[in-house]
Amino acid sequence: MTQTASVEHRMLLDTIERFCREVLAPKAAEIDRTGRSATCHLTGLSELGIMGLNLPEEHGGIGLPAPVLFEAVALMAAACGSTASMVTAHWLATDSVLIGGDDAIRARILPDAAAGIKLGAFALSEPGAGSNPAEMTAVATREGDHYRLSGTKHFISNAGEAGFIVVYAKTDKAAGARGISAFLVDPKRDGVRIFAPEQTMGLRGSHICEIAFDCTVPAMDRIGPEGSGFRTALKVLDAGRVEIAACSVGIAEAALAAAVDWSRQRKVGGVPIADFQGLQWMLADMATDIAAARALGLTAAGRREHGERFSKNASMAKLFASEMVDRVTDNALQIHGGYGYTAGLPLERYVRDCRIFRIFEGSSEIQRNIIARWVLDS
Repeated sequence: MTQTASVEHRMLLDTIERFCREVLAPKAAEIDRTGRSATCHLTGLSELGIMGLNLPEEHGGIGLPAPVLFEAVALMAAACGSTASMVTAHWLATDSVLIGGDDAIRARILPDAAAGIKLGAFALSEPGAGSNPAEMTAVATREGDHYRLSGTKHFISNAGEAGFIVVYAKTDKAAGARGISAFLVDPKRDGVRIFAPEQTMGLRGSHICEIAFDCTVPAMDRIGPEGSGFRTALKVLDAGRVEIAACSVGIAEAALAAAVDWSRQRKVGGVPIADFQGLQWMLADMATDIAAARALGLTAAGRREHGERFSKNASMAKLFASEMVDRVTDNALQIHGGYGYTAGLPLERYVRDCRIFRIFEGSSEIQRNIIARWVLDS
């Protein structure tokens, strides 16, 4: 838990931890096995205010400081990766409105989103434009008091259950990234087609879908001025990368805890395997990796909280943490031996769930490009 959290925030984190332990964790294996949507937890999450943790109080949220938000995400991910992914995807959508929108559109959307009445989806990626949004082909053409939106978005979390979708599209095809704008789209609008969820390796309760658009969108539902969408998306992705780092830390901590418990109980030749130096060194490396990832994540979150630029820090945190959790979960499974490979224990789920983190919100390769630019320009 972050040392800067107030007594009130510590109490809230304690409440979230109890909810995660008593409600999320017991259902995580069933959600993974059946592919049931993590939105089954939406009522409980909403009652605790979790759906609006990232939003200021004036928009119906709780307005947690960014370092405390980091810890809240880690708690959710440790209990159920699918639920953490569903919630943080919702935050990508609400952050888009908060950062890019005016007071009118914020007032229309954010209170219901914070209350969990409307689930948000963030539609940026396309089949041919994932790591480079500037190459998107979705287009929004102005026609009087509305826009004609056409194009396809891919791998969109929450799309099938969303109450609103934030869609990024080009309003000026000749302007590249500077021609991208953001729009608020009702998923029930004529001309919006949401396909069945993809069958994924992990995070099976956080459904991702393809969406095809051939619809009109009222001009009043544009988020911010024309051409401001790319800047908004970059700011949203910075926050999202810190949240991916938090998810990575949470799952890694769950894997380490399982490995420690197992090493104390499992005996070879009558001796707990925890007594073997080779295993102790594995646990030491795992704990050190997690501490380093948390430090990077909290540094980025702290800069965000103080209104400082944190793009480099977010990329560093996301890069290190997303690769760290692969190492930690793999070692935890190794410590469990053959038992770790079975579905009776959560280790194999942890391994599957965390693999996407090296791709979400910009791949590891993209993060290295971002960090390198900062290094070379300094």
